Amino acid sequence: MKYLIVGLGNIGSEYAHTRHNIGFDTLDAFAKASNVVFSTRRYGDVAETKLKGHQLFLLKPSTYMNLSGNAVRYWLQQENIPIENLLVIVDDLALPFGTLRLKPKGSDGGHNGLKNIQELIGTQVYARLRFGIGNEFVHGSQVDFVLGKFSDDDEKVKQERITVALDIIKTFCLAGVQTAMNQYNNK
Repeated sequence: MKYLIVGLGNIGSEYAHTRHNIGFDTLDAFAKASNVVFSTRRYGDVAETKLKGHQLFLLKPSTYMNLSGNAVRYWLQQENIPIENLLVIVDDLALPFGTLRLKPKGSDGGHNGLKNIQELIGTQVYARLRFGIGNEFVHGSQVDFVLGKFSDDDEKVKQERITVALDIIKTFCLAGVQTAMNQYNNK
């Protein structure tokens, strides 16, 4: 079984470790825990690892957030991975900071990365792990908030929640989206 685990973010040092790049940070942690490194390939940085006989492709698209669908579509086709084995990790303003919510399908929720993925793969039926970043910003400063860095206190919480996110990814691959949702949503 093959899986495509996609962390959304923007490339470039100015975006590193911002709220919008929580998908990249999560995949970096997964790669580190798996003792694998990313290499630059078509449409992004890719790392490959195995998990109890399952082959996982970790993808950090290099297409910028709003064009993430190009990378996702390419790697699904390139590796012949079924849509049900796709998991996209994304930041979510609508969820309180640190909340992790796995869903098997749904709308883009106003997230341009998810919107582009749905347009290019032709369905809303794919798993996504939404990582809550909160919405503690003054009206009109959403972009600055999303592209801003975490405070030192929030960084500690972020790292703890990333550890849980890694467990969610493993459970998704080994037991399926429903089991992972039952085990981790609302915790």
